[in-house]
Amino acid sequence: MTSRVSDLLAGLAPSATLAVDAKAKALKAAGEPVIGYGAGEPDFATPAHIVEAAAAACYDVANHKYTPTAGIAELRDAIVDKTRRDSGLEVTSSQVLVTNGGKHAIATAFVTLLNPGDEVLIPAPYWTTYPESVYLAGGRPVVVPTSPEQGFRVTVADLEAFRTPRTKVLVFCSPSNPTGAVVHPDEVAAIGRWAAEHGIWVLADEIYEHLTYGDARHVSLPVVAPEVGDRFVVVNGVAKTYAMTGWRIGWMVGPPDIMAAATNYQSQTTSNISNISQRAAVAALRGDLSAVEEMRRAFDRRRRAMVEALNDIDGVSCVTPEGAFYCFADVRGQLNCELGGTFSTSSAELSATLLDQVKIAVVPGEAFGAPGFVRLSYALSDEDLAEGLRRWGDWANAH
Repeated sequence: MTSRVSDLLAGLAPSATLAVDAKAKALKAAGEPVIGYGAGEPDFATPAHIVEAAAAACYDVANHKYTPTAGIAELRDAIVDKTRRDSGLEVTSSQVLVTNGGKHAIATAFVTLLNPGDEVLIPAPYWTTYPESVYLAGGRPVVVPTSPEQGFRVTVADLEAFRTPRTKVLVFCSPSNPTGAVVHPDEVAAIGRWAAEHGIWVLADEIYEHLTYGDARHVSLPVVAPEVGDRFVVVNGVAKTYAMTGWRIGWMVGPPDIMAAATNYQSQTTSNISNISQRAAVAALRGDLSAVEEMRRAFDRRRRAMVEALNDIDGVSCVTPEGAFYCFADVRGQLNCELGGTFSTSSAELSATLLDQVKIAVVPGEAFGAPGFVRLSYALSDEDLAEGLRRWGDWANAH
């Protein structure tokens, strides 16, 4: 029988992180005491001045109508100023396309850059969306493994081992989702020079730029490696920095010809992004970063608490993340042994058991190209963070 679904979408994997979060919420709504570590979103409210700007925008008739596909002028100008302020990258408003969140920006970038069969280097562990977006654009995702021994930081040597004549784009994300790894500035520059040497485009995902800890710091690859010239697309958004995941505002920045093509594509798919959300984003980017710093301090405290608690659980180990709000824990010590009357042979099976028996939701490493690991977000309350890991530890230590 002929499939009712296209071959293209039949081959598309669902978002594992959203699936875990949805299942955890459903169980909690049914009365189960589930603690979710799956969601990649801050547990804080959007700052009040941003919400107030959106509320006021609802009464402006101009926001009831279509606006330019690429974004309202005020937001594009604010993105130009914010990009210069935070990373030192100089762009013009003609190089900015406002998108329906960072995920939409990434998908649009690949549709714009790739021809069928073009290869995209994706360091692993990777965010689940990268390879699927490459697939949808007709490209071929090429996974470049990293290890906990190297802090999950990709190197030029790692990338060179997987480069072929068909390599078109490198995906570069630092701080990283899911590992929290932050690549050192000198290595970022070296990676940029390597890409330039081989004529490879760089898609730089900078969504976690403000969430670094200790001595780690984010640098923008096109800034520290000007050799890449105009072969870059920078993706960013307000979701993580300003606790605005539900507002769906992201953007991409790149050379004018690429952005013109991307804008043309968006004109045939979404038209403009929500005007109310765009006005809220203007208020976010034009305001100060005090609320961001408050969240960053809370995440830093939780980060240290989670790493300590994970390393106290039998069969679990975790390197200390330097950015974002995730821990990427090695659970291979809990595989192929009996725990809770079950025998897990993979991190996917262990994650299912933890949800069933311990009532905690984690995302298995298979979703990130790293079997044997699980991702836990520390963007949840201190109390829930500690309680869920205590349960896991008691469960593991009892067997």
